Amino acid sequence: MRQFVVLLVITAAAMVPAIILRTTGWRPNPLLDALIFGIAILGAGFYLSWGAEAAEKRISAGLIVAIVALITVLPEYAVDFYYAYSAGANPGSNYVHYAAANMTGANRLLVGLAWPLLVLLHWRRTRERAIPLRPTNRTEIVFLLLPSLYAFNILFKNAITIIDTVLLVAMFGLYVWRASLAEEGSECDSDDEPGPAAALSVLPSRQQWFVMGALTLTAMAVILLSAEPFAEAMVDSGRVLGFDEFLLIQWLAPLASEAPAVVVAVLFVLSGRAENGLATMISDKINQWTLLVGMLPLALSLGAGHLSPLPLDARQHEEFFLTATQSLFGIALLLRLRLGLGSAAALAGLFVAQVVLAVVWQGNEARTIISLTWLGWGYLGLAMLLFAINAKALVDLAKFLLARAPEAGVRGRA
Repeated sequence: MRQFVVLLVITAAAMVPAIILRTTGWRPNPLLDALIFGIAILGAGFYLSWGAEAAEKRISAGLIVAIVALITVLPEYAVDFYYAYSAGANPGSNYVHYAAANMTGANRLLVGLAWPLLVLLHWRRTRERAIPLRPTNRTEIVFLLLPSLYAFNILFKNAITIIDTVLLVAMFGLYVWRASLAEEGSECDSDDEPGPAAALSVLPSRQQWFVMGALTLTAMAVILLSAEPFAEAMVDSGRVLGFDEFLLIQWLAPLASEAPAVVVAVLFVLSGRAENGLATMISDKINQWTLLVGMLPLALSLGAGHLSPLPLDARQHEEFFLTATQSLFGIALLLRLRLGLGSAAALAGLFVAQVVLAVVWQGNEARTIISLTWLGWGYLGLAMLLFAINAKALVDLAKFLLARAPEAGVRGRA
């Protein structure tokens, strides 16, 4: 408990500078602003993750995967919603590109960086070459496949519309409902909880709920205060550095907002529950590929004052295409209910390739679009090959989707 209190104090101290800057309106310089507000968002994300982890034993073992995944990526939602809202309020501005960049970058970071990281840490800890998944984790695989296929409908229209909002949010709702059908409760001992959640689990029930509520409310307030200045500082930092602000928003901004969710998954791996960590990262991807994508037109419409789609220009079309095909490739690697070192290396290698090419070709829109297109088709070709090889696993997925309820057993973070 003492260590948990120390962590709370350190994290709170890290958020104080951002609160001071926000309330006084003082902005030292874009680089320092981005650092201060980024650290505040990071700290708030940890508060959210600690509160959510402590609730694990009090909610359906299946449902908690979806809820914790959603809560821990709220910082990412706040930043991206700001860009989308600003795009609606400022027609013709670059904000519409920033919203798409932040969304595609966050999605690709999870699959290309976070998933391989978990496999590597699991191998270093146990020397096992793969993280296994449970049969009931087909729920996550199915509900990642559905929006990944639907993404091609968005590509056909070159826009994310309000209709897409309704359908994608419905997919997420269906996923949460299906996840809630898993066994109630977790039978894990408190000693098995990762990190600060272990300290919270020894408190009396009322105190636990009070601390969880306080952590969540504090974090949400800090995120709301920090999202706008952090988003603007990222844009201004790119201009100060002479670096493409699009790339900063696509890759650096999600690193701060996604870090708490990844750290939670890492803690699961280090505590010997690697399959739970991977299930959490898959669920993170689901809610970003459904809710985050689907809510962008709504945020843009609020800024515009009327219903409006989020358009995809030539660059954003290929960014979205690459994100969709990477998702399909990730799903294809999970069909055997495991993610091994070879699969992790493929995901990480292709991810590094796209980042390197984006940096090399920054400022050259034509070559950037060509590289995105070829990488996307590469992902798609590999995915189709794996789908053909694992055709039986696809049939099993279909049967699982049509089943009345998930198989018995505690899923995900149980």
